[in-house]
Amino acid sequence: MNRKSFLILIGLLVVLGGAGLALFWQDLSAWRGADAKIGSKVFAKLAVNDVAQIRIVDGKGEVTLAIKDKRWVVRQRGDYSANVQDIGDLLVKLPDLKVVQTESVGATLLPRLELVQPGKDAKSADGTGTLLELGDQGGKAVASLLLGKKVIKTEDSPLPIKPQTEVGRYVLSPGSQSVLVISDALKSAEAKPERWLAKDFFKAERIKTLSVSGDGAQWKITRDEEYGQWKFADGAGTLDASAAVAAVNSLASLAFADVAPEVKSAEFDKPRSIVAETFDRLTYTLKLGRKPGTEDFYLTVGIAGEPARERKPEKGEKDEDKARLDKQFAEELKRLDDRLKAEKGLADWTYVVAGKSLQPLIKDRAQLVAQKKP
Repeated sequence: MNRKSFLILIGLLVVLGGAGLALFWQDLSAWRGADAKIGSKVFAKLAVNDVAQIRIVDGKGEVTLAIKDKRWVVRQRGDYSANVQDIGDLLVKLPDLKVVQTESVGATLLPRLELVQPGKDAKSADGTGTLLELGDQGGKAVASLLLGKKVIKTEDSPLPIKPQTEVGRYVLSPGSQSVLVISDALKSAEAKPERWLAKDFFKAERIKTLSVSGDGAQWKITRDEEYGQWKFADGAGTLDASAAVAAVNSLASLAFADVAPEVKSAEFDKPRSIVAETFDRLTYTLKLGRKPGTEDFYLTVGIAGEPARERKPEKGEKDEDKARLDKQFAEELKRLDDRLKAEKGLADWTYVVAGKSLQPLIKDRAQLVAQKKP
């Protein structure tokens, strides 16, 4: 190799090295720019008090929570009251969400992180993310974020199946090309209307008589005093005490899974009526009907009656006990009045209740008769 060729080769190496160094600094600058976002807050400027609407959409459904008449409601359920506690918990979290990691991900890899925008552009629900949109009282969008796959941390454990914890979530901000990982999985952000319903329900307590009729069933049980023995009201047959207690207790612990605003009790299939009269002079009237294609039931509830306003003195009551008993009676009456005020508002709705929880109440009379021991 002569001197001229050697100098040319050296020149080419310098040029290539300079280009490589330029590319290195360009990549380093981009890396530093992304890394600068770590620790920053996604919704740092969010004014939580201005949020009056929350819209959550995924590949399978949608829910809109909004303030109406100074209360949060679920739009997809006929403006039924929403769970204020769950909404508050979500809104409180958002301003504190921090970026813990950034990723440069191509568009073709977004489905793997479940960060495909839901809507007409999504070919299927697979790989589709959950869009979270926040709006003000006028419906103007104030913030949005596309939620993707949750980040799972596997804990060290000697057990064959190691426990896993959801510690974060992949997200994509509107107009951004960088995928972020935030510090919370936001598990509550689900596009399911039934998940956001206020689940307060009635509780029929201190039941005196309980009757069931319709769909081939006809029976009534009663007791003379609150802690007395249950028996058939017609006096025929021996009542299974455990079956009676299970039926009565179920009315004090019923819960609903969903509401069906479009369904009316007149449309129930094979309807059944349940009437419970209490020692508080209240009457609960339930109407049940099987939800087609499921084991669940539609249910409506009506409440009538008025609790006693004055306490009846106990037999042999002493003067020194009167003030204490009067105070207890007043406190219990206030609690009962507050509960009734909320319960009477349930009469306008049809609820979906799990069939399993109603099993003690939908038995035939023969199933309530005590079996003779061999």
